[in-house]
Amino acid sequence: MPELPEVETVRRGLQPVLEGARIVSVDQRRPDLRFPFPPDFAARLAGRTVTSLSRRAKYLVVHLDDDQALISHLGMSGSWRIERDDEAATPGSFHHERSKAAAHDHVVLHLLHPASGAASIVYNDPRRFGFMLLAGPGELAEHPLMRRLGIEPTGNALDGPLLSGMLAGRRGPLKGALLDQKLIAGLGNIYVCEALWRAGLSPARKAGTLSGRRGKAPARAAALAGAIRDVIAEAVEAGGSSLRDYMQADGSLGYFQHRFSVYDRENEPCAAPGCTGIVRRIVQSGRSTFYCPFCQG
Repeated sequence: MPELPEVETVRRGLQPVLEGARIVSVDQRRPDLRFPFPPDFAARLAGRTVTSLSRRAKYLVVHLDDDQALISHLGMSGSWRIERDDEAATPGSFHHERSKAAAHDHVVLHLLHPASGAASIVYNDPRRFGFMLLAGPGELAEHPLMRRLGIEPTGNALDGPLLSGMLAGRRGPLKGALLDQKLIAGLGNIYVCEALWRAGLSPARKAGTLSGRRGKAPARAAALAGAIRDVIAEAVEAGGSSLRDYMQADGSLGYFQHRFSVYDRENEPCAAPGCTGIVRRIVQSGRSTFYCPFCQG
């Protein structure tokens, strides 16, 4: 599933095309994706102007001039493709290559931008695990998908004391706590593995051991908060992760996968200077976890 850096890259790629554009018409080519489309979906979008495009956790949010908001989630295999004249480009780089087969083009927004002219953005999703929902005027903040999301792992708000407080009393594994979207919104498997390695913390450690004012807990919480912020920022700068050559809207590629220190590196030497450990893979809550048992304690 695309993680926060990939979704942020998609947002940045779509932003110049969407913001300020009028949605002339909408082609809705099936009644549902993961969920049914809202009633009168195409009609409620047609004629509206996009005022802004934002991201919350792993959701893209298209804000419209009538105060409606289109909430889009890419699921496992979804992607948006920009088409203008005879050219097409797909913003975002992913861990697995995205489809461009026309058979999986499920929604097309036909746009007219006052500066750049006509264009279309096409939603393609072979597995149809993505979805699109509409929040009415004033409903976005209290929408069931949005109201319980935790803090974003970007900027300086996520620091050691805040993280320590979030983890207080939690007896489950640290990795599981970091994947709880009610605590930190948008963190996913790849970047949690990488952040834990950078902070030197075992994914199996009890989450609550990073809470408290005494001992090493404050230092560990601060190190992990910094590692989370850094790994997300670097991944966004690199355009996300893709193990195949996957082109963004501007023709550049996402290369953060070449910086992976543990993720998908089972049985390879640990990248930490001076460490003689070998990267291992374990399964936690049905997901692969990669870590170095030697330097992550």
